[in-house]
Amino acid sequence: MRTVTSVEAQNRFGELIDCAQREPVTITRRGRPVAFVLSPEDLKDLLGSSRLRDRAHAEFEAFFAMANSRLLPAAAGLADRDVEELVDSVR
Repeated sequence: MRTVTSVEAQNRFGELIDCAQREPVTITRRGRPVAFVLSPEDLKDLLGSSRLRDRAHAEFEAFFAMANSRLLPAAAGLADRDVEELVDSVR
């Protein structure tokens, strides 16, 4: 990923846009990243990945909610250490 200062980005904006079509560009100010310039394709991929992650997270949460709803009352009171001891005793 190419990195340019904010002053370089201002002075060479056309070149910055051309470069962003090939790879994302980081724009820095005082040595810290302040912005990124991406191609439309990169942004589309990024947003698609974000949607997939959000969907997977929702499914993960739904699975655990369903699993928790099936717990027996005795199991609901177990601490992590209790579960670890039970698992170790079965091994």
